[in-house]
Amino acid sequence: MPTDLHSSKVDKFELEDITTPVPTRGIASLTVSIPHSRKARQADGPHPAARWGTPEFLLYSVIAVIVIPYMAWVPIRLSSPSNENYPYYHHKLTPGWLFGREIDNSDRQYRAFRDNVPALSILALVYIALQSIYTRSTIRSTPAMSNDNTYLVPFVIIFSVLYLVGLHGTSTIKIFVILTANYCIGKYMRGSRLGPLFTWIFNIAILLANERNEGYSFSSLHPSLVALDAFHGLYPRWHISFNITMLRLVSFNMDYYWACKSCDPTDLGSKIPERQRTTTPHPPEMYTFANYVAYTLFSPLYIAGPILTFNNFLWQLRRPQEIPRLNVLRYLMRFLISFITMELILHFMYVVAIKDTKAWVGDTPLELSMIGFWNLIIVWLKLLLPWRFFRLWSLASGVDPPENMVRCMANNYSTMGFWRSWHRSYNLWIVRYIYIPLGGSENVIATTVLIFTFVALWHDLSLRLLAWGWLVSLFIFPELLARYLLPSSKYGRCSWYRHVCAVGAVFNILMMMTANLVGFVVGTEGMTHMAKQIVSSAEGFRFLFAACGCLFVGAQLMFEYREEEKRKGIILRC
Repeated sequence: MPTDLHSSKVDKFELEDITTPVPTRGIASLTVSIPHSRKARQADGPHPAARWGTPEFLLYSVIAVIVIPYMAWVPIRLSSPSNENYPYYHHKLTPGWLFGREIDNSDRQYRAFRDNVPALSILALVYIALQSIYTRSTIRSTPAMSNDNTYLVPFVIIFSVLYLVGLHGTSTIKIFVILTANYCIGKYMRGSRLGPLFTWIFNIAILLANERNEGYSFSSLHPSLVALDAFHGLYPRWHISFNITMLRLVSFNMDYYWACKSCDPTDLGSKIPERQRTTTPHPPEMYTFANYVAYTLFSPLYIAGPILTFNNFLWQLRRPQEIPRLNVLRYLMRFLISFITMELILHFMYVVAIKDTKAWVGDTPLELSMIGFWNLIIVWLKLLLPWRFFRLWSLASGVDPPENMVRCMANNYSTMGFWRSWHRSYNLWIVRYIYIPLGGSENVIATTVLIFTFVALWHDLSLRLLAWGWLVSLFIFPELLARYLLPSSKYGRCSWYRHVCAVGAVFNILMMMTANLVGFVVGTEGMTHMAKQIVSSAEGFRFLFAACGCLFVGAQLMFEYREEEKRKGIILRC
C-alpha cells in the first residue's frame, strides 16, 4: 500500500518509533501527534511532488465536496419528525440543548460518560490541585526529591483507594484481594517460566468468573457477609472496568518476570523515548507492592485507560517527562472540538435510536448504509471522548500515556493500519505481551487468529464479538496476500500501482465496515438484513457501484494525505 512505501522492519501491528520531532504546517498539521512519529530528516528517500493541484486530484476534491455533505444530509433527513419511521424511535429521544432539537442519548455506554462529564471534570481538578499541594509540601521538606516523582506514590495510593470506595463501595475489597493474589503469583514465580503461564491462567479465570457471576455479591460468598452488599458505591459494576485493570495486572507480572531475567537493568537518562520506557526493566527491588498498587489503580486512567505498561509508568515517576502546558491546552481544545462534534451529531442524526428500534422499514440501500456508517462514526467518537478525557487528566497530572485514537475512523483503508491506530495503547499492549511472545511475524496467521479471539472475548463474552474477532482475522489475510504478490518495494514507482492499491483499499474498507457493524452496531442479524436489502434489487447494485467509486476517490485522498505527512517528516504507518 502507498502508505508503506518506506522500508520498515517494524512488526506488522506496531507503530514505528522515530526520534527528533519537527513542527508541521499545512494540512498535515491536523494529524494527531504521538511520541516519535515525527523526524526532521526526509523519510527513506525522496517522495513524489504533491498531487493536490493536479487535474486528477481536483476532480477528487470536487467529488468529495459534493458527496460528504450529502452523506451527512441523508441521516439528518431520516431524523426528521416528518419521516414515516419517526414514531417508532421517538421514545428513545430526550430534550436537547442545541437549536431546540431533541438529542439521541440512547447509547447507554456513552450516556454514562456524557452525563458524568461535569462530575469527572471537578474530580480531575480536585486531583490536580491536591497533587500540587502534596508536591509543594513534600519538596519543601525534602528538596532532594524534586527530580524524582516516586514521592507521589503514597498520594496516588490514598487518592485511588478513596476513589475506588466512592465508585465501587465495599467491592473495593474484592479488587484488592485479586490484586494481592496476582502480585503474589508474580513475586513468588520471579523469573520462572511458569510465571507467565500462571499469570495468564489466573487473570483469564478471573475475567470468566467476573462475567459469569456479575462481580459476585458478598452474600453469594458467605451468608454472614451480606451486610457488605449494602454499600454499592456510585458504580457497582466494578467487574466491567476490571477488564482494563486485568491488562495492568498482566503487565506488572510480565515486566517483573523480564526484569528478573535481565542481567543488567539499565538506568536511563532524563529524556526517555516512549519505547525505551516500555521495554527497559527496572531493578527487581523497584517492583514493590506500593508501586504496583499505584500503577494498577492510578485514578486518571483507572476507568477506561489509555493503557500504560508498568515499566513506562514507573519510569515516568523516576524520570519525570516534561509535558509543556501549551501541549496540554492544545489537547484540551482537541477534546472540546470532538465533544461538540459528537453533540451536533446526536442532535441532528438519530441513527442510534433508529438502529436500536430497527426503524428502517422502507429505507433505500443508500439510507441503510448511511445508518450503518454514522453508527460507526458514533462508536468511534464515544470511545475517543472518554479516552481523550482521561488522557488529558493524566497529562495534567504529569503522566503521559499513549494516544489511543491516531486516525479518524473514516481515514483508514488498511486493515492492519486501522488496528495500529484504533485503541493504540491496547495495540501496543498486545504487541508486547502477546504478539511478540507468540512469535510475531514468524507465525503471523496463528498469532493473528489468537490475538483477535482474545480481543473479542476480552471485550465481551458473546458470540457477536467472537464473530467480529474471526471476521477481522479473516479480512487481514487478503491484504497480506496482496502485499506479498505486489510488494511496494518492487512496483511502488509504477504509474498503475497507486490505482491498483486504491481498488484493494475499496474492498478493505467494505470488509472493515462489515466486521465492525457486526461486532459493535447491528450484529450478524442486522448486517444480514442490510446486505440483503443492498443486493436484492437493481437499485441496490447501482448504489453499491456508486459507493465503490466514492470509496476509490476516498482512498486516493487518503494515500495523498499520507504522502503529505511523509513530506513533512511524519511517519505513522497507519
